[in-house]
Amino acid sequence: MSGIKVMKPHFRLVLLLLSAFCCAIAADAQDSPKTEFLSFEEARPVLQAMQDKLPKGLSKSGVVTANDWMRWINSEDADIRARLDRGEEDTLINLLRFGVTYTREYRIDDEYLLHYGQSSLVNAFAQNRANDLIRAMSAPNASEGLARMRTFLEKKGYSFKTSEERQKIKAYLLANLARMRDEIVRYTKEVQQGNQFQLFQDRGISLDTNLWPDFLIHLHLADMLKKRLLRPGSVSRIAIVGPGLDFANKENGSDFYPLQTIQPFAVLDSLRQLGFADSAGVEIYTLDISPDVNFHIARAGKAAAAGKPYTVQLPWDIAARQTPEYRQAFVQYWRKLGASIGETVPAIAVPGGAAGTTQTRAVKIRPEFVLRITPLDTNIVFQHLLLAPDQRFDLIIGTNVFIYFGTLEQALARKNMALMLKSGGYILSNDELPGTPGDGLLDSLKTSQIVARNPDRTEYMFTYERK
Repeated sequence: MSGIKVMKPHFRLVLLLLSAFCCAIAADAQDSPKTEFLSFEEARPVLQAMQDKLPKGLSKSGVVTANDWMRWINSEDADIRARLDRGEEDTLINLLRFGVTYTREYRIDDEYLLHYGQSSLVNAFAQNRANDLIRAMSAPNASEGLARMRTFLEKKGYSFKTSEERQKIKAYLLANLARMRDEIVRYTKEVQQGNQFQLFQDRGISLDTNLWPDFLIHLHLADMLKKRLLRPGSVSRIAIVGPGLDFANKENGSDFYPLQTIQPFAVLDSLRQLGFADSAGVEIYTLDISPDVNFHIARAGKAAAAGKPYTVQLPWDIAARQTPEYRQAFVQYWRKLGASIGETVPAIAVPGGAAGTTQTRAVKIRPEFVLRITPLDTNIVFQHLLLAPDQRFDLIIGTNVFIYFGTLEQALARKNMALMLKSGGYILSNDELPGTPGDGLLDSLKTSQIVARNPDRTEYMFTYERK
């Protein structure tokens, strides 16, 4: 992470103000737990176990002291939060590649992207898409997602006022399209070399998501029920690390729906459908470093307190390469998703550019379930919540989150989650997290799901149990 620039002071101030606003909204509903950094004493076993993986900046003398630790984690916390900016950049480029609301041009899938810069056809797709996207972001009635991307660019110093300034934006978009092309080549090689669980440790942290991780969570919870690892009615407090905020999902970037978060509701629905969660006493905390995520969830809670439901759109890519067994099971899950916490309502129509590859439905979540969710600004690598034993979590879930970190950061995150987990509780993750002495966790159930006909796409869900 040493190559990541620390965010500018004025941008940090904006983030802090947004975060404070989110916390203030959440506090209207209930007293929220406090967040604290992992102490040197708590981190010491991890640091000792991973001496060969410690970064050079952690110690000036060769021996890590308490002062070294606090200085380093404060600096690294700022660096991790700064990576949100790069993640937003990735969301923008996915919008450029796949968006269907602002253009009729061909989409730039991975196969096309690998030929960008070498194929006049793909280059033309990219040029036309960039022109159309800039025009759409410039419009006074731009959608919430397009307006968000425009604000992102303006914060970086770009302007839409003149043709010369718009050409600079176009050059920026196309340069990042080329960067994404090169990264896909590199990531493919790293997966082949067995580095799939730290694949994005040098990449920006993006918020967009899709339904596949939620489906895997559901399968894994069903597996836990079958093996009697969880009892009916035994789950009342859940933490979700990095719940996501989506308007252009990371698989195919469809941009026809407004900003939304899905995973907290999908998890709650699965727990209720499988009989793990009592309808009266469930509490869900979302732990995220993004002010946008925290603000969105807090705003949804405030609307729910006024009696307003929360509607989620549930699109999925029917062109995705999957085994027949996987697809059949997913479709069954998708058709029932949200049934225990809401009702099916008419979905936003899929625009023509995605109609042939996208199915969707929508669910209106009842306000009482929206009110079960509390957002908290927490960097899970370095922070945890201060919880009394009876306030600790039965489940902590994090999917597509830990892949953004290296081995040391993953071990620290595991330690932080262990401190928030009650005895007999479980951590679920689709990334394998390295254990260290004293974290109090045992590796437990592992669920695997073959997605594609070829063995290059097998998904895993790992379980870690507190002794």
